[in-house]
Amino acid sequence: MTFLIITHVPHSIEQKNYFAYAPYVVEMNIWSKYADELILVAPIAHSSKTSIDIDYRHKKIQFVGVEPIDLLGLKSVLRTVVKLPKISWQIYRAMQQTDHIHLRCPGNIGLLGCLIQMLFPNKPKTAKYAGNWDPKSKQPWSYGLQKRILSNTLVTRNIQVLVYGEWEGRTKNIKPFFTATYTEADKLPFIQKDLEGKINFVFVGTLVKGKNPLYAIQLVESLSKKGLDVMLRLFGDGIERNKLENYIAKNNLEKIISLEGNQTKEILKTVYQSSHFVLLPSDSEGWPKAIAEGMFWGCVPIATAVSCVPFMLDYGNRGVLLEMHLEKDVAQIEILLRSESGFYGKRVKASDWSRNYTLDVFEEAIKELLVSK
Repeated sequence: MTFLIITHVPHSIEQKNYFAYAPYVVEMNIWSKYADELILVAPIAHSSKTSIDIDYRHKKIQFVGVEPIDLLGLKSVLRTVVKLPKISWQIYRAMQQTDHIHLRCPGNIGLLGCLIQMLFPNKPKTAKYAGNWDPKSKQPWSYGLQKRILSNTLVTRNIQVLVYGEWEGRTKNIKPFFTATYTEADKLPFIQKDLEGKINFVFVGTLVKGKNPLYAIQLVESLSKKGLDVMLRLFGDGIERNKLENYIAKNNLEKIISLEGNQTKEILKTVYQSSHFVLLPSDSEGWPKAIAEGMFWGCVPIATAVSCVPFMLDYGNRGVLLEMHLEKDVAQIEILLRSESGFYGKRVKASDWSRNYTLDVFEEAIKELLVSK
């Protein structure tokens, strides 16, 4: 089987190997196990691979590099319009050559894929919508358009669309799904933690406004001002980093807040193991892997009630759902910090739930999607 992946994720090339963002490639390496040949249609990165990039593990890869596109400003829109004919032709030709079309959405390249796949109604397809499928959420118009195309069984045929969460009114081709980071072999006992010493919080995510890393800092800062011995480590990078550094310096928070940049999966694993809480006050998510990863290692999750997060946290029974009101959120975290039994109960429930979703289970689900067809 020839398996086609159409994605917006930037790819770099080194010595005939193809590198991209590690969590994405880990997943695609599982999909590609069931393919004889892999065709990748993806933007070419204009920089070298980073510490959080890994390579595809497949013997036969045909890479179709496309120009990156965006709609952020008039100049970008005009450049995109010029690029569209070539990119559309590249996607069309790749779809002609493949046995199975796999779309990665939401994204600009994924949007083109959604439109062009209509010309191939008889080819089997899958789409992974990695964003927030909640029909009531506020999202860019292009995201909404992708949702409408993917869920319209008249124009999108022979497809299974994998989404995070179960939503009312979904069409028959929409399949609730999940993602994973760890294997069954990783199910080691989590480290016992109490609330007597330093309380460790961890934030893992891109340092951008939508992830609200400043709010995470302010939460821990407020807890510290109440006399609690707390520490927050933020992992990730992004355009908000300078702003965060300035805030930390201005408020003399260097002893309780640290920015530690992008780190490998193994380093993050040890951080989760030693942390009490995993914190993500994001405006929008699909299936937040940082939350699921922290839960796997016994971190109590603290996150906003977006997308499938309420389901992941069992509506507060295995975590804390943020209201994005600083005083209220600090109060509910403080209550938990002063209850050893409450904290322990949530971390056990969080870990038990997260450990249901391993890479082994994920691979079986992918195999069922591809091999049974």
